[in-house]
Amino acid sequence: MSLNYPERRKILADLLSRISKELPDPLSEFSALHRKSLAEAALSTKVKELIALGIGVAARCDGCISFHVHDALKAGATRAEIVETLGVAIMMGGGPAAMYACDAFDALSQFEKEG
Repeated sequence: MSLNYPERRKILADLLSRISKELPDPLSEFSALHRKSLAEAALSTKVKELIALGIGVAARCDGCISFHVHDALKAGATRAEIVETLGVAIMMGGGPAAMYACDAFDALSQFEKEG
């Protein structure tokens, strides 16, 4: 069964927003870490999003897939770059990562359709 990754991303973003109202310090600190870690520097935001996607696949995190496929595309990653990232994630994570790479591949198609 395929997840609707664009919808999953929206649901998670809403939940994170709601949690942050009751748990503001950890979430605001994590948000700042996220923003600063992905900022343009020696590595581009696009490259950093691809790294995050690879780690998300290897760590078997479907929420991470939702966010980082979307954000990699937004940062200018191509389909080929994302697919190649999935190959590295499979190499690092083995069979379980291959299953999550299928999910990320599905998410990629869904986010591409959204434009």
